[in-house]
Amino acid sequence: MKHFFQKSKLTKLLLGGVFAVSSLNSYSQSSSQQTVVVTGSRFEENLNEVPANVTVITRDEIANSTSQNIPDVLSQIGGLNVRSTNGGQLNLDATVDMGGYGATASSNTLVLVDGQRINPIDSGNVNWESVPIDSIERIEILRGGASVQYGNGAVGGVINIITNGNRAKLNQASISYGSFGTTIGNAIVRDSVDKTTYQVTANTSNSNGWRQNSAANAYSFDGKITQSFGGIDKIYTDLFYAYTNAQNPGGVVGEVGSGNPQAPKFNNVGANTTVSNSGIRFGGTKELSSQNIAELDGYYSNKSTFFYTPYYDSTAAIGVGNYGAGNSNLNGWTMNLSPRFKSTFNGFGSGILGYEFNQSSQGGYNAYSPNTYAAMLAANKIKNPSSTEQGTQSASQLNQSIYGILKLVLVESVDFSGGFRHQTQSATAYDNSLTTAYNSNAGKNASKTFSANAGDVALNYNYQKNQRIYIKWNQSYRFPNIDEYWGWDQATYNRAFSGILKPQTTQAYEIGGDWLIGNLKLHGAAFSSVTQNEIRYDVDSGNNINSDYYINRRGINLDASSSLTNRLTLAAGGQFQNSVYANGPYAGYAVALAPNLLLNARANYAVDSNWSLGGVVNFVSSQRYDTGVSAWTDYNSLSQMPAYTTGDVFVNYAEKQWDVKFIVKNVGNAHYATTGGYAFITNASGASGYNYYYYPSDGRSVFLTAKYSFN
Repeated sequence: MKHFFQKSKLTKLLLGGVFAVSSLNSYSQSSSQQTVVVTGSRFEENLNEVPANVTVITRDEIANSTSQNIPDVLSQIGGLNVRSTNGGQLNLDATVDMGGYGATASSNTLVLVDGQRINPIDSGNVNWESVPIDSIERIEILRGGASVQYGNGAVGGVINIITNGNRAKLNQASISYGSFGTTIGNAIVRDSVDKTTYQVTANTSNSNGWRQNSAANAYSFDGKITQSFGGIDKIYTDLFYAYTNAQNPGGVVGEVGSGNPQAPKFNNVGANTTVSNSGIRFGGTKELSSQNIAELDGYYSNKSTFFYTPYYDSTAAIGVGNYGAGNSNLNGWTMNLSPRFKSTFNGFGSGILGYEFNQSSQGGYNAYSPNTYAAMLAANKIKNPSSTEQGTQSASQLNQSIYGILKLVLVESVDFSGGFRHQTQSATAYDNSLTTAYNSNAGKNASKTFSANAGDVALNYNYQKNQRIYIKWNQSYRFPNIDEYWGWDQATYNRAFSGILKPQTTQAYEIGGDWLIGNLKLHGAAFSSVTQNEIRYDVDSGNNINSDYYINRRGINLDASSSLTNRLTLAAGGQFQNSVYANGPYAGYAVALAPNLLLNARANYAVDSNWSLGGVVNFVSSQRYDTGVSAWTDYNSLSQMPAYTTGDVFVNYAEKQWDVKFIVKNVGNAHYATTGGYAFITNASGASGYNYYYYPSDGRSVFLTAKYSFN
């Protein structure tokens, strides 16, 4: 298979920085004595006290980059594997993979805003646009399991987007205009009156798209009030709203690089998805005494998703005819409440005890079985088509958990920490498909209660100032998403209820550290994990299942940065990982969409007090197309998606209240795809058979951004 990418001189130079920085004899992490994080325990603590691989991305780092949305930030500064089936400059449907989970990455990566989850209750994508980028104070990235602290889904890692904490006055507006008719506007107003801080942020983003049928629009608003009562005592309320509409171009038939990457799939012209998401987040901190702190946070969100498809993909793919246009609708809500308490033991350590309550529900017409209605309509079994005659499906989940974390000082500079969480989930599902003629499981109800346990044990050794190592064992888990209760009926080729699955569990070992020597920083970790009952799609049965076989994931992660001069800063990092089936008939098979190598390099140079320039390069190695291991295909004989290299550069000019930046994204005009698959499909000519498909990413683009800060 050919590799369709080009490398500019800058790309080669920055990639060389990966090896230049990584080969230095001195290593370090950030000045952890001063860096405060909350992701490790849900309470503020110094980074050097957290026995985990944590990266902090600051507001300044976001500003001094080519990033224009959160997925950009995570791929360019965080060095994570970010994939998309829709691509585009707005990155609306981006999935972040931490640790090589492939197709189920979004369900194994927990995304938080101020410590509260924003992952959807189905297998859909995180609504990144609900968090305006200018509202972000910092982003904390914790690699590895954290189910003790956060429960369900914190398996591969946690991304905590922090918008709380800064009281400084900030009035700022920016506008970006660039390729493919893309316009992005951001505004933030923040100020404090006595002990009350208010912050209002808004974003509007529009793009015509690089591909046909790939236009997208997104609007978001966030309003927050924080009331301080002195010391650490405070409460806050945060109202948010986000709206997105994205056309869906679909995949291109063939291996990556073949066909016309800008053309939509023949039966996707006109397809689009509209999402509306609103809610409230709230919380507070109260110092009960000099050694006891209480915190509480919660949220309520309501989400509506509308899908329009000109043709149903499944019916077209199996070659049984065209059933015409169709649509489906999902409506759901989620509420969460989490109180917790922390006590310190006079220098001997601390303890945390918490409880979490979560309830959610989702459903709608044609929600999980849209093709049943289409088949009935084509067979003239519905006389008066309307949404009331369409099949309805719904599901709900009730989660409760209790957890505790204990940290003890064993001897000077050596800390022990351990934790445990027990979570119970009661799930119900209902499928009211109109007939069993096209869905053998129609009309079924199901109710199940499962529980899962998480635990961790770690030692943290600060053997010198800003030098430390840690070793850790943890068990994490995830429960199935609501839509994973439905699979495909192999006899009728329609969506069908297949049952409520039990949770998967992952045990992991990790050793890592942080170091700072002079102006050189380094942090990293080596990890090994094994997952039982992994929730995956089974292509033979058409159902989502708990895998009978173990899946192993091993790797090493490193990140280094250095201010070589007072003008030049270099940073580089990477992750080597290996995700394979450990036993059974597919032992040794690699997990699809899980590349073995990720590399990242960044450079920033201040020419003078006004001018600066910089760039970023990402390399992703080859990976397997998304196809389930099955008796009907020789998995190891299939081609692989080619490796790719992308680079962005910028030039920035700042003068008084103005900040103007010129950005070139994908400077080498690489032709690549982050996601692709292999399946039985039908092309526009009507020919059917097994073939590859891929979702092309955007070509080269340019942007001009102007930002103005008001007095």
